[in-house]
Amino acid sequence: MKPPGRLGFLLGLAALFLAMVGTAPDAGAHESRPAYLEIDETAPGQFAVRWRTPVLAGMRLPVVLRLPDGVRETREPLVEHLSDSVLERRWIEVGDAGLSGQRIGFPGLELTITEAVVRIATQDGRTWMGIARPNQPWVEIEADRGTLAVAADFTRQGIAHILNGFDHLLFVFGLLLLVPGRWMLVKTVTAFTVAHSITLAAATLGYVRPPAAFVEAAIAMSIVFLAVEIVRSRRGETSLAIRRPWLFSFAFGLLHGFGFASVLSDAGLPQSDIPTALFFFNVGVEIGQLVFVAAVLLTVRALASIFGARPYWARLFPAYLIGTLGAFWMLQRVSTF
Repeated sequence: MKPPGRLGFLLGLAALFLAMVGTAPDAGAHESRPAYLEIDETAPGQFAVRWRTPVLAGMRLPVVLRLPDGVRETREPLVEHLSDSVLERRWIEVGDAGLSGQRIGFPGLELTITEAVVRIATQDGRTWMGIARPNQPWVEIEADRGTLAVAADFTRQGIAHILNGFDHLLFVFGLLLLVPGRWMLVKTVTAFTVAHSITLAAATLGYVRPPAAFVEAAIAMSIVFLAVEIVRSRRGETSLAIRRPWLFSFAFGLLHGFGFASVLSDAGLPQSDIPTALFFFNVGVEIGQLVFVAAVLLTVRALASIFGARPYWARLFPAYLIGTLGAFWMLQRVSTF
């Protein structure tokens, strides 16, 4: 039989590397769902606090909220256990000085791969937004930073989310294996981008809000379906997904958009901040996606000049590996229903 091309062998190596990365703890993209802290001023020096931490595989993210020194709680906190998170409500008093210049800490965040998104609104209409990360598990409250600072923060968050989203990256990697030509690849990736932008906006704005557990399981299922189509194409068979991969990527891109929206949906962002945060988070996702695609293609090109061996298993190995990981994630996520 005709041995596989060099590209198939190299993409097999790339898939193996991606699998090694993707088997990090819990092996799922949505470890990167952030915690969210919302503080609204209800009277001079008094604030209502909403602190939401995600629940992954039945376990709460091990992050603790540490408010500034001198803050006094005026009522007993309320705790609500939701399907995908734990929501704490607090009522605090900080005095006439307010929260400006104060530091809010998130002990335990340094042990995770996620962020804590912070939004503070005052009675005079000003808002402040910030993001604490594992390398800096705290935020220092400033005056209103304006649109540019918010845009920069959410762009960085979008990049981090997609590059830590191993299931999303595996789906994009599978598209690279399925699509034969450059022009068709451009159409396919563009369709995926347009589709997930639509559902990202719809979920963030609250028009559509499917259960997070269902979305995550369905995303894993889309990876299994993609692996099957790759195998069929390698065997010379055909299907609608093989003939029209852009249509296939658009359909599943709608689903993946709900996964991206898990970072921002239910966050309670004020109406004035939603357009900026949504747009630049999506920009960050696209930047991260393009970086990943470029890295794969450049790696393939670089290794093509080194490896000349063409083992037969390289023809189907990437598809089987992608399908195995997708099936594992699907079973893992269905078990949490």
